[in-house]
Amino acid sequence: MIQTDAASTSKGQKTPQTILDKKNDSALAGGGPERKEKHKKGGRLTARERLSVLLDPASFVEVDRFVSHRCTNFGMEKNKTPGDGIITGYGKINGRTVFIYSQDFTVLGGSMSRTTANKICKIMDLAAQNGAPVIGINDSGGARIQEGVEALGGYGDIFFRNTRSSGVIPQISAIMGPCAGGAVYSPSLTDFTFMVKDTSYMFVTGPEVIKTVTHEEVTKEELGGAETHNKKSGVAHFATDNDKHCMLMIRELMNFLPSNNMEDPPHIETQDHPARLIPSLNEFIPDNSKKPYDMKELIQKVVDDEFFYEVQPFYAQNIITGFARLNGHSVGIVANQPQVLAGCLNIDASRKGARFIRFCDAFNIPLVSLVDVPGFLPGTDQEWNGIITHGAKMVYAYSEATVPKITLITRKAYGGAYIVMSSKHIGSDVNLAYPNAEIAVMGAEGAVNIIFRKQINSAKDPEKERTSVIEDYEQKFNNPYVAAELGYIDEVIEPSHTRKRIIESLEMLLNKKERLPVKKHGNCPL
Repeated sequence: MIQTDAASTSKGQKTPQTILDKKNDSALAGGGPERKEKHKKGGRLTARERLSVLLDPASFVEVDRFVSHRCTNFGMEKNKTPGDGIITGYGKINGRTVFIYSQDFTVLGGSMSRTTANKICKIMDLAAQNGAPVIGINDSGGARIQEGVEALGGYGDIFFRNTRSSGVIPQISAIMGPCAGGAVYSPSLTDFTFMVKDTSYMFVTGPEVIKTVTHEEVTKEELGGAETHNKKSGVAHFATDNDKHCMLMIRELMNFLPSNNMEDPPHIETQDHPARLIPSLNEFIPDNSKKPYDMKELIQKVVDDEFFYEVQPFYAQNIITGFARLNGHSVGIVANQPQVLAGCLNIDASRKGARFIRFCDAFNIPLVSLVDVPGFLPGTDQEWNGIITHGAKMVYAYSEATVPKITLITRKAYGGAYIVMSSKHIGSDVNLAYPNAEIAVMGAEGAVNIIFRKQINSAKDPEKERTSVIEDYEQKFNNPYVAAELGYIDEVIEPSHTRKRIIESLEMLLNKKERLPVKKHGNCPL
C-alpha cells in the first residue's frame, strides 16, 4: 500500500501526494527557488541542469538522493536538505556509462561534509569497480567548517581514490564555481580539468589570506580564474565560455577516450579516405628553415575531417597536444609549434607534453609526434628552474610508453631535442621524415663555426669560405638520408603522402604488444 499524506480522498479532490513524492520534491528543490534564481544570474546552470546537458536524455540515475548530514554542531541539526548539497549517480554519454557527481552551491554553498564525501566516494568506488569514467562537477565553498576534521577527512578519502584510479579509469573535473583550499587537489589529481571563464576559480589560499600574509593585492580572477590557470599555471586544460559549453566540451572529449585502461578507444567511422593525398603539403613547409609556419594547420590537413581537439591550447604554446582520429582511430598528437619560440622545448612545454603522453599511454591511445624542434630553450631562468629535470620528463614519458608510436620529422630535429621528441632511440616504432628534414647535432651555421673556425679565419675570403663550408655541411649532414642510412629514419616520404603513410603505420601497429620489466613502478623525474 502506497503511503500518502491523507487517509482518504473524496470525489473531485486531487490525488494526494505520496510521501515519496514529497521527499523527491524536497530533494529536487535544492536550496529553494530564491537561491536557484540567484545562482542562475549570469547564465549559470543549476547542478541538475548541468547534468541534463552533459548526459544523454533520460539516462541519469541518481544515487543517495535522500541522504543528509548527521552534524549536530552549531544548530546544524535544524538545517538539513535531502542530498546534502551534492547530486551523485550514473548516466550515459553517447551510449556509454559514466559515473558523476555534481555539487549544488544553493545548498550550504555546496560545502564538503562527511556525508558529501561519502556520497562521492561511493560513486568513485562504483566507477572503479565497473571500469567506467568518473566526472566531477565542482561548485563548492570548501570544507564545511561546522564539521571540522570530519570534512577534512572526507577530502583525504577522495584524494586516495583519485590516486588509486589514476591510469585505470578516465577522471574528468569541471570547475563551475569556486574551488579553494583542500578542494583544489582532487581536480589536480584527475586527468583533465575544465574551467568556465569569469565564473570559476581555483586557489589554495584566497586573495584575503594572501593580502594578510604577503601584502599582495590580487583579485580572484587574477589569482585563480580560468584565464590564469589556462595560460599561466597550466593547472587547467580547457577554458570554456559558459556552463553549457563546458558540458558539451566534456561530451566531445569522451568520444576520444576508452572507458578504462583495459579497453581500446571507440572507433568512429569516417568518410575521409585513408589514402587521401594532400598535394598542398608539398609546398607547405618553407624552404628557409628560419621561417615559421603553423603546425596546427598541418595537423588539420592530415587528420580525419580536419577535426583536432586541442588540449591546453593556451599554455606552453610552443608544443601542441590534443586528440584526433586517423581512419576512425583515436590518436594523441604531440607536435612542436614553429610559430612560438621557434618550437623550442622549455620547462612548461616539457611538463605539458610529458603528462599528455603518459595519459595516452595509460589509456591505449596511439601517439603521433610531429617534429620541428631546434633544441631546448637556452637561458639562466630555464637552467635555474630545472629544465634538465623537466626535459627528462619527456624522455621518461616516451620511453615508458608502450602504445604504438609514430614520429614524423617535418623540418628541424637538432641535438638533444631530436632524441627527446620520440626518436627511434627512445622506442618509437615508425619514424618518418620529409625530404627537407634536418637531423643533426645543431644547425649548419653553428656547427661550422665550431668545427671549421680556424679554416674560415685563415682563408683569403672568410665569408666565401664560410658559405662554401656551410653548403658542404648541409649536403653531408643536414638532411634525413644520413639518419635513414643508419636505420634511425624508416622512410623519407613526400609530404603529400603524410596521411596515407601515418595511417598505414598505425594500422600495422594496432596489435602491438610490449611489456615493461616487472616492477612496482618507476621513479619519474618530478
